[in-house]
Amino acid sequence: MNSKTDTVYIPGPGGFLRALLIRPEGEAGAQGRPGVLWIHGGGYSMGMPEMAYFSRAISLVRKFGAVVLAPDYRLSHEAPYPAALEDCYASLLWLRDHTEDLGIRRDQLMVGGESAGGGLTAALCMLARDKGEVNIAYQMPLYPMLDDRDTPSSKDNHAPVWNTRRNHRGWQLYLRDLQGAEPPAYAAPARQTDFSNLPPAYTFVGDAEPFYCETLDFVQHLRDAGVEAEVDVFPGCFHAFDLYEFWSEQGKTAVERFEEQFQYALDHYFAQN
Repeated sequence: MNSKTDTVYIPGPGGFLRALLIRPEGEAGAQGRPGVLWIHGGGYSMGMPEMAYFSRAISLVRKFGAVVLAPDYRLSHEAPYPAALEDCYASLLWLRDHTEDLGIRRDQLMVGGESAGGGLTAALCMLARDKGEVNIAYQMPLYPMLDDRDTPSSKDNHAPVWNTRRNHRGWQLYLRDLQGAEPPAYAAPARQTDFSNLPPAYTFVGDAEPFYCETLDFVQHLRDAGVEAEVDVFPGCFHAFDLYEFWSEQGKTAVERFEEQFQYALDHYFAQN
């Protein structure tokens, strides 16, 4: 199915923030759709919501009939943590408050994103759990940026797209006001010590990229806490390979697995709101 896009403005702590509302075209009044907050990547310092058009988000609209909200959250070069997370939380509440007029199921609000968007996905799920104002049914933090500390895979990494140097710079910008202090888990989700009662999760990651180890650690922590979590690992693949080499066998398989897992989530995961 085709999609249509509207621009909405959401009240947030930093003023009104722009967001793209992407919906199936020609099905006004349809009900029972999943609502997905999709958070773009870019190391917390770059990117724009329009990236949803060439990421995994657009297929959720066109193949599954989801309603996707993609926020233009504040980037770290203009406002460091917690600005981006605050904007994403305001967007999540907006989505919750508009379920009826958007035809969204209140029990199937989901969150996903790539890279820094994956890190914000994980952090947002933790924040939403702790605040208790909205329950998220499912999370999709794809190759997420979770740990401000060096890991075995992020240290001395020289892979394409994202590497150790860029990773250090990204965290320096995002945690600018926290330099010299241990950041909270809402800023660097790998520092979380309580993974209980978080939404079920799916992710995939390449084993050549910086976020390989922190992704696997995140999934294991969820499982240890009794949360359903699945991960696919793609040997030899660098960061965001599904976007940069979408034509490759690995890229195609990653997309297929993501869509299979999303269909499973539609059939099995619901949260009361």
